[in-house]
Amino acid sequence: MIKAAYFPTIIYAKDVNLDNRLFEKEVVAWSQKDKGVVRTNMKGWHSTTDMHKIPVFKPLVDELFKMQNQIFQEEWLDSEPVIGNMWANLNPPGGYNRPHVHPNSHFSGVYYIKAPKNSGQIVFNEPRATAHMVMPRRKEGKPPSGYSVYCAISLIVIPSKPK
Repeated sequence: MIKAAYFPTIIYAKDVNLDNRLFEKEVVAWSQKDKGVVRTNMKGWHSTTDMHKIPVFKPLVDELFKMQNQIFQEEWLDSEPVIGNMWANLNPPGGYNRPHVHPNSHFSGVYYIKAPKNSGQIVFNEPRATAHMVMPRRKEGKPPSGYSVYCAISLIVIPSKPK
């Protein structure tokens, strides 16, 4: 049998060494001053989307640009990366973010400032809608329509839409 991956979704990840204690303190303080916005967050806090413009988070923004430049080289893209928006989420026990997409984005990312053990997992769902049109019967248990990752990696960047 031959098995080939014609339409893979590449997920890029790397560890970064940033001052997460400072970021945590700043995000918590931000959440206490600003009620935030409601998007996909359930029982949690979602900041406004201008985090990339706040000076204390510049080291994270710099790392994002470094990684994006590497990805653009790898993907052979003839443009410069741009951060259109960036935000913070605080999810207490029982809080989570519903599955969602990021329109008008080539890539999206997630950075964990703090993720205590047993705090949940990030799930990457199959991005191609047609893959769900005819679902075969599955064995009992969790079907392989998404991939769960316990985040030991700090920074993850994924395509915002399938190629």
